[in-house]
Amino acid sequence: MSDVPDGATVIFSAHGVAREVQLAANLRGLKVLDATCPLVTKVHSEMSRYGREGKTVILVGHAGHPEVEGTMGQATGPVMLVESEDDVANLQVQAGTPLAYATQTTLSVDDTAKILDALRARFPDIEGPRKDDICYATQNRQDAIRELAKECDVVLVVGSSNSSNSNRLRELAEQMGARAFLVDGAEFIQDDWLTGVQRVGVSAGASAPEVLVEGVLDRLRRMGCEVQGSTARLDEGVSFSLPLELRGSREPS
Repeated sequence: MSDVPDGATVIFSAHGVAREVQLAANLRGLKVLDATCPLVTKVHSEMSRYGREGKTVILVGHAGHPEVEGTMGQATGPVMLVESEDDVANLQVQAGTPLAYATQTTLSVDDTAKILDALRARFPDIEGPRKDDICYATQNRQDAIRELAKECDVVLVVGSSNSSNSNRLRELAEQMGARAFLVDGAEFIQDDWLTGVQRVGVSAGASAPEVLVEGVLDRLRRMGCEVQGSTARLDEGVSFSLPLELRGSREPS
């Protein structure tokens, strides 16, 4: 935040930020566009509530991930981070400590379920959200890639190497028996990946721009692939309002 010039506009990413970042922006009088995903905001609210209730929160997530750093920075009480079932087994918790859990929104659905089962088995009284906090877009893509990988020799996942949900898609495709590669764009595809390959599947992380996906499909066409299946945007049945600061500019004149 100290690197932001006076009078500048600050955009909080979809991952969310820590409370101290929000306070620093307000104290400096910076214009803020809060683009935090509403699903992440829900987790932030849960973290704050659990802390106010005197509970220690066990957060399931990846250390160092921007969403995890922002979520831990929203806590109002003690937080313990776990990444695996082994971490759950090694937790040092004093007897009688009231506990609650929350999760990063872009985790593997299957891996998270195992970790939560381990938490509930070890701490039967642990409290959690009424509804799963894994992002619907993340879950839908994981469900789809399970089926896609069964039919393909190679799966290309369009997404950044630091994208949690994109990495989970690549890992899941490999678990289903396909060779899988994570690519930032068409220029990262290597010709030898497709040598002797009969069928290539293409998926994308939840935040990958459509233009990058189209670029990958165009590159595959130039390499002699025939693109089949739907490339249309799927309506996932969920929509969110624009940040307040942007709504006026989109209203009809």
